[in-house]
Amino acid sequence: MKIAKTTIAVALALGFNNSFAAENDVAAVKNNEKETETIVVIGTRSSPRSVADSSVPIDIIESKELARNGLGDISSVLSNVVPSYNVNTQSINDAATMVRPANLRGLPSDNTLVLVNGKRRHRASVITWTTGGVNNGAHGPDISVIPAIALKQVEVLRDGAAAQYGSDAIAGVINFQLKDDSEGGSFQLQTGQYYEGDGESNLLAGNFGLPLTEDGFANFSFEVSDNKPTSRSVQREDAQALIDAGNTSVANPAQVWGNPEIKNNFKLFGNIGLDLGNDKEFYLFGNWAEKEVVGGFYFRNPNNRGGVYGGPDNTLLVGDLTPDDGIACPVVNIINDAPDPTALAQIKADPNCFSHYENIPGGFTPHFGGKVVDTAIAIGTRGELESGLLYDLSASVGRHASKFSITDTLNAAMGPDSPRDFSPGEYIEIDTSYTLDLSYPLTVGWLEDDINVAGGFEYREESFEIKAGDVASYSLGDTTLSLPLYKQGFNVGSNGFPGFKPEHAGEFERSNVAAYIDIEAYLTDNLRIGAATRYEDFSDFGTTTNAKLTAHWQANDNIALRGSVGTGFRAPTVGQSNASNVSTSLNQAGLLVDQATLSPTNLISVRKGGKSLDPEDSTNYAFGAVFQFDELFFTIDYFNVKVKDRITLSKDFKVTEEDVTALEALGVLDASSFDSVKYFTNDFDTTTKGVDVVANYRADMFGGETRYSLAYNWTDTSIDNWNEDFVSETVVKQMEDGLPDHKGTITVQHTNGDIDGFIRMVYFGGHYEAHAEVGDWPIDIDSAITVDAEISYAATQALTFSLGAQNIFDNYPNKNPYADILGAEYPVTAVMGFSGGYYYLKAQYSF
Repeated sequence: MKIAKTTIAVALALGFNNSFAAENDVAAVKNNEKETETIVVIGTRSSPRSVADSSVPIDIIESKELARNGLGDISSVLSNVVPSYNVNTQSINDAATMVRPANLRGLPSDNTLVLVNGKRRHRASVITWTTGGVNNGAHGPDISVIPAIALKQVEVLRDGAAAQYGSDAIAGVINFQLKDDSEGGSFQLQTGQYYEGDGESNLLAGNFGLPLTEDGFANFSFEVSDNKPTSRSVQREDAQALIDAGNTSVANPAQVWGNPEIKNNFKLFGNIGLDLGNDKEFYLFGNWAEKEVVGGFYFRNPNNRGGVYGGPDNTLLVGDLTPDDGIACPVVNIINDAPDPTALAQIKADPNCFSHYENIPGGFTPHFGGKVVDTAIAIGTRGELESGLLYDLSASVGRHASKFSITDTLNAAMGPDSPRDFSPGEYIEIDTSYTLDLSYPLTVGWLEDDINVAGGFEYREESFEIKAGDVASYSLGDTTLSLPLYKQGFNVGSNGFPGFKPEHAGEFERSNVAAYIDIEAYLTDNLRIGAATRYEDFSDFGTTTNAKLTAHWQANDNIALRGSVGTGFRAPTVGQSNASNVSTSLNQAGLLVDQATLSPTNLISVRKGGKSLDPEDSTNYAFGAVFQFDELFFTIDYFNVKVKDRITLSKDFKVTEEDVTALEALGVLDASSFDSVKYFTNDFDTTTKGVDVVANYRADMFGGETRYSLAYNWTDTSIDNWNEDFVSETVVKQMEDGLPDHKGTITVQHTNGDIDGFIRMVYFGGHYEAHAEVGDWPIDIDSAITVDAEISYAATQALTFSLGAQNIFDNYPNKNPYADILGAEYPVTAVMGFSGGYYYLKAQYSF
């Protein structure tokens, strides 16, 4: 194929312009005589390089490594092999259940830029509303839609790069490289489940390459999977008290903590390239993916859930359907965990009085989720002109839609007419980019090598759309009553996740233009320096200019030093500036309440101190060393990232009677339904620092080849400045201690003829959990070690069988000391997970 020879040399598009080094594959980078060096083009706009020449730390995860994992979600795979990358289960967490947020170098998911084939990936439509801590309010991309079988390799740049790529690259960059074979392929079938006997998963995936004339390729990949839910729950003490009091309608467990159900999960990727001749190339790639997710919510106690069941002074909430007839409804007292049977019978017998206890006496636990559809396409051409000028011209568009659903709930304000299932609305994110990148080698007389001068332009449009839910999901109920139920204390909207109202719906847009220049040169044979600066102009908040310097010094054949310093930024997303959401959370008293998250310029937010968002600004520096001795490859890098005006969700502000009166006068009729409100705000500064260590060694032993890999990360985040009026101490504690300070992996891989296997040990340092976001229930999660293992047998040249397990010794985090309160047996934010061991069997056919 002609195309392969020119692709590396001219891959200059934004985001596909840095030289990554294969720090997780010493065999591919150390021994030139035995294997070809792993080369990637990301990190610089100069010539592609190998590991030893990289000015910044890199991880390369090749396709074979991606396949050595039982759980197919690509985010879980990265967490196993990149120590500074963390992701955990989202059991009860609104929309984050549908798109799990992840963290690189202790920073939120929207501080990492994601690329596919070097092109900026659109962000997800989901905003993380209620995780607290590092991802509090994060709005990042959805990488779960990328099937592992479609990937040739994943490149993780662990360095601030906003001056090169623009917004979001404060923590680093992850580039997903798609396979580009023009022939052959493979099919994979996998099944597995957790040791507890639940969480069964089944997966079918395939990849195949086709020739596109004699000078091109068309490579396609698909994946179809289903994941059943898990439960690591115990019965809540309040639910057990109801059962003990004779309530036979309460479920056991009343509330489930575990992995959500993911069904009809389909992913399709295509990657096309064609050599146009004369050192020019056409490329096109894109995807379509969809899935349905169903997760859990909090249990609604039928005795005291405010706004649904519970009234004042330990009574049931009773609605008067004829409030103007002068006849008051009976008061139903709660006695020994049960409603007074006599008064309750009077309510049931009177058609003019109503309590939700009549129809749903066991309480209820909503199931929240929805359907996610993700599509994207990128098209472009790149090549070299006769003058030696390299160019890359491209356009891309991505769309991510989340259509929410909530079942087994009700709209309390609709009284006995309420349905139980709702469609509360939809979020849609659409991002469009147009880029032109140019690069030219410039000869300077006093330098032995050419100076590489690069520059380019980008125009990007972003939109975030909110679609209203069905009428019942936000209805005020029967407003013809002289005193509607919502004015009698009943909550408005589908309980747990009220629908988006028409007045909150709409499409919000912004655009930005960017220009950059990048220069890189060897000052001596052993010293290379680089400089980049980038200017951006956003339609909503103005301009920003950022810069970066890098250096690489080859001290001798075995040792090299490297470093970088730069500034960066992250623009507040259109969603963070405009989206709204109402969810059910626990207040500091441990009671379920409805909390509204509103745009910072909403009337309620402004009344509580909200204002327009500013971008986050960062300053980062890093330095490290590369050591190469025969088969040993070792790197150590220190990083320090200061972020000013970080964006997060504010603390909860109580909605008072005075607030309700003032807001109703302004037309906000449902203000009484909110116990509290919060909004996005720029109100604290942080410093995140740490050390990354990567070591690899290869040896011929036991009749085959053995590879040893070690990767270790220490990360520490401190809050330098924060506004106590807007950011709570619990959030600060989660920011500083909510992720492990230490995480490391040791992997041993051995290949011997038809047998291939690995064993991997992962260490998770201790960290903190504010259980259910309540600071009064702190959990210190102990450090832990998990072990993964897999063995494969090549039955024929084409057919391979594998048996493996993740967390093979079935380790769990320490028990939750507050398990009987909400029913979670283990800390639910433990990075090691809380579902225990998982075993799997897979077969792969290659052709």
